[in-house]
This record gives sequence, C-alpha cells and structure tokens, in this order.
Amino acid sequence: MFFVLSKTVSLLFMPLTLVVIFIFLAVFVKNPKLKKYFFWLGFGLLLFFSNGTIANEVMLVWELPAKPYREVKSYKLGIVLTGSTIHKPFPNDRVYFQRGADRVTHSIQLYKLGRIEKILVSGGLGTIDGESEPEANKFRKVMILAGVDSADIIIENETRNTYESARAVAPMLKELNYEAADCLLITSAFHMRRSLACYHKVGLDLDYFSTDFYTYPRNYQPDSLIIPKVEAVVIWQKLFKEWIGLVAYKVAGFV
Repeated sequence: MFFVLSKTVSLLFMPLTLVVIFIFLAVFVKNPKLKKYFFWLGFGLLLFFSNGTIANEVMLVWELPAKPYREVKSYKLGIVLTGSTIHKPFPNDRVYFQRGADRVTHSIQLYKLGRIEKILVSGGLGTIDGESEPEANKFRKVMILAGVDSADIIIENETRNTYESARAVAPMLKELNYEAADCLLITSAFHMRRSLACYHKVGLDLDYFSTDFYTYPRNYQPDSLIIPKVEAVVIWQKLFKEWIGLVAYKVAGFV
C-alpha cells in the first residue's frame, strides 16, 4: 500500500501540478478577487519553477558532491541502487535507460579502476506500469556487456523502494561477511541523502559515491536569469519527489 501511495499521491504536489491547479481555479472560480489571485499565483509559480538559476542553486545545496576517482579509496563492495531503466513496448533484447545511467557506467568505472572489488545491485520492480523484469537484472546485463565478471555481481531484485533495499541488503552483507566500512553506496546525487538515511536506519553508515548530477556550473548570464527553462522544472520535479519521499519515509519510520 505504501508503495502505491508513494507513487501516486506525490504526483499531486509536483510543481507543474500546482501551477495547473491554480490556473484551473482561476478559470472556474466565480469570485473576481480569487480569480485574479489564483491566476497570478499560478503564473508566478510557473516563472519561479522555470528559472534556471534558482533551480540550480537549490539543487547545488541538495545534491551531495562528486568525488574524483583518485580520492576514492578501495572498497570490497559497491552497492548500486537501481531506478534508471525504463519499460518500453519495444524489443526486449536490450536495456532502455532514462536519466541515471551514470549509476551503471560509473560503477563499472569504479570496478575497472580497482576501487570496488565486487558489485551488489539492489532493486526489483520499481514501477506500477506492468514491467516484468527486475531492474537489478537489467543493470547486471549491462555490466557484463561492459566487461564486469559475472562472478563479481551480486543481485538483490525483490525490493521496490529505497527503504526495502536497505532492509534487504543489510542481512545480505552480514551473510557475506561485509562490514559497513567495506562498502560504497552508489546512486544519483539527488537521491543520495534519502538513500544514506535509509541505510543508516538499518545500522549501515556507508561512504557514498554520487552520480547523475542535475546541477551545472553557476551561470549568471541573462539567459539563465531571465529566460524560462524546461530543465529548471525537471530539477524542481526531482527535488519535490525527494522532499516528499523523505517526509513520507520519516512519517512511516523508514528513516
């Protein structure tokens, strides 16, 4: 039940959803003052959420920073969280990625550089759209194609969210004789705070390696300061999803 609610209720509080709600109210309410209020509120939010500079500054604060490979010590295990493949009604003889493929490619690079000895991929069916193959299996396919030894890949493909992942991985690490200090958590930078909190909740205080950054170098040129950008709305969508998810996890006792 929590999984379904987390995937649906949060949609009501996304930036564009709020804009549409206020514009809708501006069209259909009868009171002239309220009509004007809702219109300008919706229009103002649209300008705010589409401002590239504001979105980038907020995301810069939220994302946990990147680490150069030379500064990453050696770990016995890299724990990679899924959440970046997408189900397509096309031939199933390949893996389709959306944003977040860095979770795979950077994990492969860490492995090739000797920064991690083995890889544990955690994530099952993370959508409600009829997808039938767990994401962890898809990650494994790509890693093997890139030259990772199949014997060095451990799969956890039953969980549907970050907290379930943490609860499933914790006993696996104990069974495989891995300590928290032996492991490196790998996921998207915007998702790292919630991920670390979930793993902390189950007694694992892990080092992290952020990937898939939405931020870019600060730019105070007129086009960034004034011209609305679709990319800014996307950043806010990710931020709202994480913030709402973190609140929901807190209420549920997951973090």
